[in-house]
Amino acid sequence: MYVAPPPRGSDPASEGAADGEAPRVYEVWKGSNVFFLQGRFIFGPDVRSLFLTIFMIVAPVLVFCVFVARKLMDDFSHHLGISIMVVVVAFTVYDLTLLLLTSGRDPGIIPRNLHPPEPEVYEGSSEVGGIQTPQLRLPRMRDVTVNGITVKIKYCDTCMLYRPPRCSHCSICNNCVERFDHHCPWVGQCIGLRNYRFFYMFVFSTTLLCIYVFAFCWVYIVRIKDAEQTSIWRAMSKTPASIVLIIYTFISVWFVGGLSVFHFYLMATNQTTYENFRYRYDRRANPYNRGVVGNFMEIFFTRISPSKNKFRDTVPREQGLLNPRLTGGGFMSPNMGRGVGDIEMGRKPVTWDEPRTAADIGDLEAGLGSFLDEKDRGANCGVSDASPDLTREALQSEAFENRAEVHARRSSWGRRSGSWEVGREVAQESNQVDDESGSGGATEGHR
Repeated sequence: MYVAPPPRGSDPASEGAADGEAPRVYEVWKGSNVFFLQGRFIFGPDVRSLFLTIFMIVAPVLVFCVFVARKLMDDFSHHLGISIMVVVVAFTVYDLTLLLLTSGRDPGIIPRNLHPPEPEVYEGSSEVGGIQTPQLRLPRMRDVTVNGITVKIKYCDTCMLYRPPRCSHCSICNNCVERFDHHCPWVGQCIGLRNYRFFYMFVFSTTLLCIYVFAFCWVYIVRIKDAEQTSIWRAMSKTPASIVLIIYTFISVWFVGGLSVFHFYLMATNQTTYENFRYRYDRRANPYNRGVVGNFMEIFFTRISPSKNKFRDTVPREQGLLNPRLTGGGFMSPNMGRGVGDIEMGRKPVTWDEPRTAADIGDLEAGLGSFLDEKDRGANCGVSDASPDLTREALQSEAFENRAEVHARRSSWGRRSGSWEVGREVAQESNQVDDESGSGGATEGHR
């Protein structure tokens, strides 16, 4: 099992390229997915729930085979008794296969852009270093036409792309998924364009499996009642396993059966779960509706598009060594200046471009450390007796000049309790400046 690591300050692709070994795509994947068999299977971060789902299917089937189907093989004729066992085992294998096809494949993830698209909207200008630079902002939404109806598409700050129609960003897997339906915790995967068909087939087959076990448990109870000429309650008491299975399947069929009926309605009207809860197409026209027959043909009889991600391919050296383009110098995200959250998925709002902001703070910190160390050496060598210029403009210009050659120097800034505070060296330097200024002022007043 390989878990895609979260983005860090160091780029694994750069490290792999430096070692002469190009990493594979799944090794530098920026989503929260979990990979098996060297990228052949991709799961969501909650893949552990998949094992619980498998147990909830296999365990009752084993109980049915041991305590019910095996006894029915003796009560019925040879071929009919064996068929009861064969059907339930084959149906269980089929159900688990659909579960794996739903959970272990790419649901329709759209690859992230290395750079944001080119801005088109100019919003005034700002002065940086005495130079007027235009403020460029990407529009938050764009209008596209689908079957003659205007549909709005949104910009994704995480993936740096405009989401295609019916696409949404999953906050759990941290990916944009085509025809996003929902994230299912029972299968540990997003349900989207490439696995929705298998998801419905899995839910529907599980419903049929529950009905099958429920029905033959009652058949076995009736066989006991007829054979012993007793009441139904006494017959039930002689097979407690059947009673447990009847209760279990009765409860389960309400869940998977209700889900099957709900998604049957969604397919008939060509909606997704997300669209049904958010947009309410009964209040306006659905641009994707092709009629009942056309909608079912689209789900079950169209060719599944190939994955847009080659997880086992090696990362190109140029791409691995390429640093993300800085968005400074006049570029503004659609969400600049406000908290960014995926309104659709209810993500916790975070500051725009938080990782890049943290990196800029680190560069500024190193630049300030370099600046103050050079000032200290100049003062000790007697090069300059003047006090260092600690004004904001001087520090900022000097820091940005040194950003291109940042090196591992000990910083003169300290971090305590999550807030930046002035370190000891800076405090001493500041006190020295104050003393010199005070003594100079006193001398002039005396004169």
